[in-house]
Amino acid sequence: MWNNGITGLFVELTNRLGLNYEFLATGYEAEIWRDGFITTLYLIALLIPVSLIAGLLFAACLTSGRLWLSAPVRAFVEITRNTPTLVQLMFSFLVLNSFVSNLVGGAQNNPLTPFFWVVAMVGLHIAALHAEAIRAGIEAVPASTVEAARGIGFSKLQILRYVEIPLAFRASLPAIVNNLINLVKLTTVGNAIAVSEITYASIMVWTQRDNVVSLMIVILLFFSLINLVVARVGLWVERKLAVPGYGL
Repeated sequence: MWNNGITGLFVELTNRLGLNYEFLATGYEAEIWRDGFITTLYLIALLIPVSLIAGLLFAACLTSGRLWLSAPVRAFVEITRNTPTLVQLMFSFLVLNSFVSNLVGGAQNNPLTPFFWVVAMVGLHIAALHAEAIRAGIEAVPASTVEAARGIGFSKLQILRYVEIPLAFRASLPAIVNNLINLVKLTTVGNAIAVSEITYASIMVWTQRDNVVSLMIVILLFFSLINLVVARVGLWVERKLAVPGYGL
């Protein structure tokens, strides 16, 4: 009763402003919209670690000095960052997913859902951007620092793990945070393959209610708030990891 009363008051007050949120008083449409918010948050929670881990691996390959590692990753990065994310998603869902379905004996046996393809494609797209930022940071590590690590007996892998990547990560944090902000916005491409994130859920509602403006206001505020949090957390991490005289 209390929730219904609050919802009714909100609907009434916003109606006076010319906004239409009457669907919140109906169980079905309100549930669709709520699930859209939750799905978007799930996507963000999964995509951030996926993109960071893949980006670190790609950067390590790019700076490994081994052509059999760096060449395929370089090709992937160039293709990924030079083509639209939506095109990559549609290609993966319509082509790669169909190929997988044929391999496993039909779409009914295919375990890869549209949600999976959004996480995979958006995560790898942002990982390619992370990789370039971290690669630039690794290459900017002073040669004297690398020589000092080599002089005390570090192997090439240890130098990468304990010296180059930590310093590179600090230097590339502003670019990484910008990539993560872009990642949050790119979750909306999921609506193209019927992943019920917030924009897809809103489309389902406004096609019935004709309240595009009302829902777009909320979507803009929702993403603005999330990215404000991402930016502030990123700034806090930058300050915590700052090395005086280096990078930050």
